[in-house]
Amino acid sequence: MPRTPRADIIDLVLTVKSYPRLTRQFAGYLLFGLLLTFSSKDIYSADYVGRQSCASCHKTQNESWIGSDHDLAMQDAYHQTISANFNNATFTYFDVISTFFNKNGKFFVRTDGPDGKLADYEIKYTFGIFPLQQYLIEFPGGRLQALSIAWDTRPKSEGGQRWFHLYPNEKITHEDPLHWTGPNQNWNHMCAGCHSTNLRKNFDPQQSRYNTTWSEIDVSCEACHGPGSNHVAWAQPTNDKQYPNKGLTVRLNEPGTWEIDNQTGLATRTPLLKDNIQVETCGRCHARRATVHSEYVHGQPLMDTHYPATLREELYYADGQIDDEVYVYGSFLQSKMYRKGVTCTNCHEPHSLKLKADGNALCATCHLPTKFDTPKHHFHKSGTQTAQCVSCHMPKKNYMVIDPRRDHSFRIPRPDLSVKLSTPNACTQCHAERTNKWAAGAITKWYGTKRGRETHYGEAIYAARQGAVNAERLLVALAKNPSQPAIARATAGALMQGYISPVTVPVLKTLLHDPDPLVRVSALDAVDALPSQNKVQLAQHLLTDPVRVVRIEAARVLANTRNVLLDAEGAALENATREYIETLKENADRPETHANLGNVLVRVRSLKEAEAAYEKAIEIDPNFVPAYVNLSDLYRAQNKDDEGRKLLLKAIKIQPEDGSLHHAYGLLLVREKRLTDALNALRKAIDLEPNNTRYRYVYAIALESAGRLDEALQTLDVAHAQRPADRNVLYALISFHERTGNFQAAATFAETLVEVSPWDQNARALRKRLVVGD
Repeated sequence: MPRTPRADIIDLVLTVKSYPRLTRQFAGYLLFGLLLTFSSKDIYSADYVGRQSCASCHKTQNESWIGSDHDLAMQDAYHQTISANFNNATFTYFDVISTFFNKNGKFFVRTDGPDGKLADYEIKYTFGIFPLQQYLIEFPGGRLQALSIAWDTRPKSEGGQRWFHLYPNEKITHEDPLHWTGPNQNWNHMCAGCHSTNLRKNFDPQQSRYNTTWSEIDVSCEACHGPGSNHVAWAQPTNDKQYPNKGLTVRLNEPGTWEIDNQTGLATRTPLLKDNIQVETCGRCHARRATVHSEYVHGQPLMDTHYPATLREELYYADGQIDDEVYVYGSFLQSKMYRKGVTCTNCHEPHSLKLKADGNALCATCHLPTKFDTPKHHFHKSGTQTAQCVSCHMPKKNYMVIDPRRDHSFRIPRPDLSVKLSTPNACTQCHAERTNKWAAGAITKWYGTKRGRETHYGEAIYAARQGAVNAERLLVALAKNPSQPAIARATAGALMQGYISPVTVPVLKTLLHDPDPLVRVSALDAVDALPSQNKVQLAQHLLTDPVRVVRIEAARVLANTRNVLLDAEGAALENATREYIETLKENADRPETHANLGNVLVRVRSLKEAEAAYEKAIEIDPNFVPAYVNLSDLYRAQNKDDEGRKLLLKAIKIQPEDGSLHHAYGLLLVREKRLTDALNALRKAIDLEPNNTRYRYVYAIALESAGRLDEALQTLDVAHAQRPADRNVLYALISFHERTGNFQAAATFAETLVEVSPWDQNARALRKRLVVGD
């Protein structure tokens, strides 16, 4: 049974009380809006009734669903559901030999546990079905952990029917966060919400345990359509039919037809799609996103409860192609098809999940075959794999070793961008022996010189990632262009954090009023770099934004601006801050939640409470490095470097290969005037993270302080090559070259500085002084 909202609030208040003296300000925010938040019963007016209540009226849909990936998303472990070989099979992963066996009708694995020692663990549930099946093991505290050794369910002829490890090339030991017993393989947080129906994580932070529940173990009818009790009641013959909308929480299919224009060969939807409820409903699980609130309401905006990722460097290539496992939503938002009103069920049967047609016949429902399914368009032999639309427009990449996922941005192959941006492309994915330049030439030969000259948003994102001189100009152009995908414009807004200037601030102001909530909330990342008064002027209206994710991010950004807000604005900040703290209830089992709370508490000068939050993050996950770094910085602010030193040395012992720890320790040693030791630590940080320009800049400043100016200049030269638009590096290069008497070099860097920031009067003055004849 789902828990009541008031029970959830009681738990949340207990969570807040776990931080000393936190109750006065932040618990006050909670109680201020408690009745307003939970007085309405609309959210709870319908209950979950289960698939069997749907099946009698929706027989066809039910039969189609049976045996689907949703049906088999999670199952109890017994002979009929387990696909793998548990007949005393063994698997060797580096120096660990795991054995899979069954005993008395139950299934077990003997493998390395949380202490690194071999032990027997019972398999409680199966997870997924094809092309692999994972297995869940129960641990104390209500935890379920996903075993990293999986079963390849593909046919033997395709390389399947074998055990394999999900990290085959990395030696993952029990001390690694990626170990199957660690937090990143925890089912309750990482997996559960998308593999079962009406899942409630129910984490108790006081006892550090889960009481996770679900209505149905798999992804059933109400996972997508919402709780069905009202609809079932409406359908009864004796009912007075007073339920609105037949008692449905959400309708996922909006009526419409697609008609192909014979001239363009493309289809247009009639009528135009009114909303994106279906795509956002699917995006709840088929997206790389964070959950910020547990009470998902079907049919409401996704970002009321979930925060989708933008085109971040660790997830996507610069042009938006899939890199890490990002699922589908973020890719699809980039596509022209999405903007034209295509939805998931235009291609996928919603209950069986199968494609509605095979091969190019599926694409032909909207793309005239005589125009597109012909060698005149694709320049490959008809009927071959290379002539399949998806081969060029939906290239695939393997995740979890053997699971190929197709990119749903439906992009036109751009090998010319691969030359510029070092991104993959469909052409050389097949023609692996050829170069990107060759592929770009072939495209020009086939389609003419205009193809490949179109500006792409990936160029702006790539320039910003590289710190290129033209990055600011390209980001501004992308952000201001309404014809570009909102997710790309949102990414540009977030990247402007590194390019705050009189040019970008007016653009950010516009983005903060954008119709798309992802654009609004991403722009807040950049606004966060501004002084308090400017932040208030730009972003205070977002404290009452209709979308929850925007409100809580505005609360985070404006947390330290209470003294410059008017009374009404202060009340809005309190309400939004209360909502921000509510996310702690949903994610109190994760270290990053407490670290983020600590960051906000630092902003409002609640330092003891912040310290407790960072310590809680470390308690949850002793490997979570950001909490150590932030806590050591908090100690610095309180003149407690002795405690900071002990903390950082402890952290370095736990995570010796993390550059941020060595960098923080190096800064501490600088403050202690132990310059030789500081230089060693700062150098170690660079060795571990050679692409971190900030580390190189700090190291160069320390070298200069030690009288090693030549080495400082060499270090700055590397930093400048990495990020040519880094203004700190440019200023240091100008200063240091002046000191050595190399005025020509100083003048050259002054020219670059003015090019990077023409609005900077100091830069112009430097150039005027250094450049002969100016």
